[in-house]
Amino acid sequence: MKVSIIMGSISDKAIGDKTTKILDSFGIEYEVKVISAHRTPDLAADFAKNAEANGTEVIIAIAGKAAHLAGVIAGITPLPVIGIPAKSSTMDGLDSLLSVVQMPKGVPVATVAIDGGENAGLLAAQILSVKYPELRAKFKNYKVQLAEEVEAMNRELESR
Repeated sequence: MKVSIIMGSISDKAIGDKTTKILDSFGIEYEVKVISAHRTPDLAADFAKNAEANGTEVIIAIAGKAAHLAGVIAGITPLPVIGIPAKSSTMDGLDSLLSVVQMPKGVPVATVAIDGGENAGLLAAQILSVKYPELRAKFKNYKVQLAEEVEAMNRELESR
């Protein structure tokens, strides 16, 4: 199983690092590349056309400002695409969010929160868990851990 994480710019690396941390925790293989929908459109198209043949099963695209990367990739590949809108200096990332989430009919992009690298990694794990039962088991354990953390917080509050 492999996730391809593509970033519109190296400035998106901090968001990508959040994503790779989650993928590492689930033991999911990934690759990370910088591909710009605007500055390297031929590279973006080649990547999208060949991703499936190269063993990619889910694509995570991180981009800010115009944030067309996820949509361009989703328009070409049959693979699931998760878009992470990056917070930019313009409109606090709202421009990025709208560029990623407002896709035309027939070109879906699953979209997480602005700078939501962790949730993109988790969503990729959930998507892959449909095919890989060992991932489903890990994801169920992850949910149990989340609940235990909340319960621990409540016990701490009650003890005050």
